[in-house]
Amino acid sequence: MAPLPPVLAQRFVAALGTGGKRERTRAQLVHAAAHVFADRGWSQATMAQVAEAAGVTTGTVYNHFASKEEIAEALSLALAAAVNQAIVASIEPVKDAAQRMAIGQRRFVWLAAESPSWACLLLEMAAIAPRHVREVEQDALRDLRLGVRQKRFKVPSEESAMEVVTGVVQAAMRRVAAGAAPPRHDVACAALVLRALGMDPAEAMEIARRPLPDLPPFTG
Repeated sequence: MAPLPPVLAQRFVAALGTGGKRERTRAQLVHAAAHVFADRGWSQATMAQVAEAAGVTTGTVYNHFASKEEIAEALSLALAAAVNQAIVASIEPVKDAAQRMAIGQRRFVWLAAESPSWACLLLEMAAIAPRHVREVEQDALRDLRLGVRQKRFKVPSEESAMEVVTGVVQAAMRRVAAGAAPPRHDVACAALVLRALGMDPAEAMEIARRPLPDLPPFTG
């Protein structure tokens, strides 16, 4: 399992917590669960396998998590927070909603290219613990509403627009993670989303092609 990019790994560790002994043990278990879930799939993984990967007893796992669902919840929260916080920080100076939307789309696809196993894990955990996905979607929804106010986007409804925003990025992540995507698939998908939100095709492509801002380092 390829590691997360360092800028995301630091945020992931921070999201898990590094305080007292109990918090450190929980973080150790979530890290172990991430590898077990990625290798075996969440449905086939067992608490005993998580314990073995963490180097603890199964009883220790149950002292911290009552079920696989609880581990998935903790993993989903930490991973989604790490990725989303980094993206939000990178686009904070950007005022144009269209560019913000394109950056967000491309960064999630970038994760699939850089760390395919972690991207697939994020998608799987999102299906198991969807509450945290909804929290991530709130940032995209804010950019959508900003684009409407700026008269950059014209959509029949927020709900239908968000179906496009989330559906395209998730499909693109899966394709890239599987190694089945053509070059610059992130750009093409971001341009497609902008067009679906009502933008002129040429302008949508120009915005989608702009260089990505760096992900800022984690400062704690």
